Amino acid sequence: MEEAVKAMQAGDMATAEKELQVLVKERDPRAQFFAGLYIYGNPDSKFYDPNKATPMLLDAAERGYVPAMLPIAGAYAEGKGVPKSLFEAYKWVAIAERWHGQVSPQAVEQLSRDMKPDEIEKAKAAAAAYTFKTK
Repeated sequence: MEEAVKAMQAGDMATAEKELQVLVKERDPRAQFFAGLYIYGNPDSKFYDPNKATPMLLDAAERGYVPAMLPIAGAYAEGKGVPKSLFEAYKWVAIAERWHGQVSPQAVEQLSRDMKPDEIEKAKAAAAAYTFKTK
């Protein structure tokens, strides 16, 4: 993991990708997060591919990796690599808040503007009832 982070910091995404591959295949949530956000999820990366990034971020988030929750909320809000769903975006923001993720009030406000009050309540209820996957 350390070599991959060094490579990302140096802008060498090819080496970072290579270093992370084994850990990504083992479903290490940290590796999925780094690969999903910085290698495949970064529009400035030559490896940019939301269809590759989003499943990694979603798998990490679904298994409780808090740093992956806000990027997956953003993916749902924008429809990048997943069907656009403000409900799912709000749900992931609410889950991140529950687990002390750094959620900006502006993000919540922006999502709330485009949702009906009953949709917000349903998303909050889904977040409260959500249980992380263990496998």
